[in-house]
Amino acid sequence: MRMRDYAIRRLLLMIPVIFGVLLITFTLSHVIGDPVAAYVTERTREEQINLIIKQHHLDEPLHIQFFYYLSDLLHGDWGYSQTGHQPVIECIADYFPATLELSLVAIVLSLAMGIPFGIISAVKKDKPVDHVSRIYSLSGISMPIFWFALMMQYVFFFWFKTHGLPYLPSGFRAHWLTEIQHPLTRITGLYILDSLLTGNWPMLVDSIAHIIMPAFCLAYLQMALITRMMRSSMLEVMRQDYIILARSKGLSERVVIYKHALKNALIPTVTVTGLAFGALLSGAVLTETIFSWPGIGRWATSAILTSDFGGIMGFVLVVAFIYIVVNLLVDLLYGVLDPRIRYG
Repeated sequence: MRMRDYAIRRLLLMIPVIFGVLLITFTLSHVIGDPVAAYVTERTREEQINLIIKQHHLDEPLHIQFFYYLSDLLHGDWGYSQTGHQPVIECIADYFPATLELSLVAIVLSLAMGIPFGIISAVKKDKPVDHVSRIYSLSGISMPIFWFALMMQYVFFFWFKTHGLPYLPSGFRAHWLTEIQHPLTRITGLYILDSLLTGNWPMLVDSIAHIIMPAFCLAYLQMALITRMMRSSMLEVMRQDYIILARSKGLSERVVIYKHALKNALIPTVTVTGLAFGALLSGAVLTETIFSWPGIGRWATSAILTSDFGGIMGFVLVVAFIYIVVNLLVDLLYGVLDPRIRYG
């Protein structure tokens, strides 16, 4: 089966998966909580509540409500978020770009550092650099992310600032004064990209400074996982017969590693990276909370704490879609890395 046909089939299979996710979240939200609560405030009168119930068909049987919910989704009406005080689709449009920007920077840092560390660790097996890499990987996997984030804030913001050294911002996407003096024209919602597109250099510098700490905090765990997986994969590949044959032909070690071994060793790493990127896009709740980053994770947490079922259902739908797309891209990337892979 060709890659295009395989991708089309996977996209079609996305429909029943999304339908199942919607069915489960809708049923649970309407059984556990009151869907009217998202539209009601302390000032809402009884006749207004009755109008809301009629307007959203909340007096109908559950399966009829689900039919109307699906119809509204297809027409762009994802419900109302009590937490965000606006429609769910607008909340996602407001909060998701911040999480996407943070996730992209974090995953680029993870790959840029994790893959070389893993290769060096495998090539220099049982050497001092390998021991250092393994200790780093173990610490990254076992270290609580909230503790690491707080320590970064203490060192690079508080300690540096009190000692008169250049320090990094402790939170938010940009300084409020920069946003006032150099307002950003939002095109994609990604501050760094929009600053580049519009030539807003003060905002570019400020947004990069603000994203360094939260991105590195998120990347540290992923770097440890990628390093660990890359080292393990490289060690396994380096024992294969075709690597021994390549060395026996007199090829240089650089050619053996980067031309013959690396592509095959990347396949398990791509799997881990895809899952990690999906998790990052789902919202890094602790990191976004500690660094006051206005992402979708913070919004979803607030929705859960306030029983905002419209927001919860919208968030779950976005997360399901993200994981389906990321897994599809990972599967397609397998064929790029290893042409011998056939899609069935």
